[in-house]
Amino acid sequence: MEVVTHFVNDTVEFYKWSLTIADKRVENWPMMASPLPTLAISCLYLLFLWAGPRYMQDRQPYTLRRTLIVYNFSMVVLNFYIAKELLIATRAAGYSYLCQPVNYSNDVNEVRIASALWWYYISKGVEFLDTVFFILRKKFNQVSFLHVYHHCTMFILWWIGIKWVPGGQAFFGATINSSIHVLMYGYYGLAALGPQMQKYLWWKKYLTIIQMIQFHVTIGHAGHSLYTGCPFPCWMQWALIGYAVTFIILFANFYYHAYRGKPSSSQKGGKPVANGTSVVTNGHSKVEEVEDNGKRQKKGRAKRE
Repeated sequence: MEVVTHFVNDTVEFYKWSLTIADKRVENWPMMASPLPTLAISCLYLLFLWAGPRYMQDRQPYTLRRTLIVYNFSMVVLNFYIAKELLIATRAAGYSYLCQPVNYSNDVNEVRIASALWWYYISKGVEFLDTVFFILRKKFNQVSFLHVYHHCTMFILWWIGIKWVPGGQAFFGATINSSIHVLMYGYYGLAALGPQMQKYLWWKKYLTIIQMIQFHVTIGHAGHSLYTGCPFPCWMQWALIGYAVTFIILFANFYYHAYRGKPSSSQKGGKPVANGTSVVTNGHSKVEEVEDNGKRQKKGRAKRE
């Protein structure tokens, strides 16, 4: 017990010390004064993962078609805004794409970059709705380990990023990822419009390939910074490399089982994917058969929104 007490005390002291080197510009921004709101939301997310399927077990799935259309295209707008802000502000600030230390000044462009990164962090919390919609629609097989791991860890880790390094090289990964999410949520939004859109969605598997390329680029970028001695926090670079490696492994496993490990749905005579249920990225586990206009075959109607 004494060991545990010492560990807790040391952790508290370390956190107090770390606050002395945190970015003072963001300390009064929403959600940034303390990690507790972020941790509380993440815990509620995990609780819903347990309680949601049990609540839906004996209930008909919700269709949520209109909700999905609004949600996915809203996420397109949000991620486009983030990518646009980061590109414009970093260009105006003269950022280097190879090595860029954090500038903690109140320069208008630096604050604009920090603000865009804060919105990126917020978007990771909003993305918890991906899982909520899957569960309410009883797409339980879509809630894979990769899906949960991605959503839960990104929200927490980006709180850390905004608290200590809301600028500098942190912009690089956020710009790439938000740009990819424009494509990803655009795909989901189009798929949610209905089966008639399937002929325009032939490119779904390439989104997963693009994300895997993103992780390799991230590792290369961080490795280059460490090798050249870029004055950006080394702990952040090493953490980023380790985190990206886990995604490469998980996404590669997902890609193999989704596209290489079994025949395609067209070869099996299956129907195309629609209504935003396809396995494209973010850990969605497998391609599903389409449900015609939100109706359950042989099981009656799904609940409406």
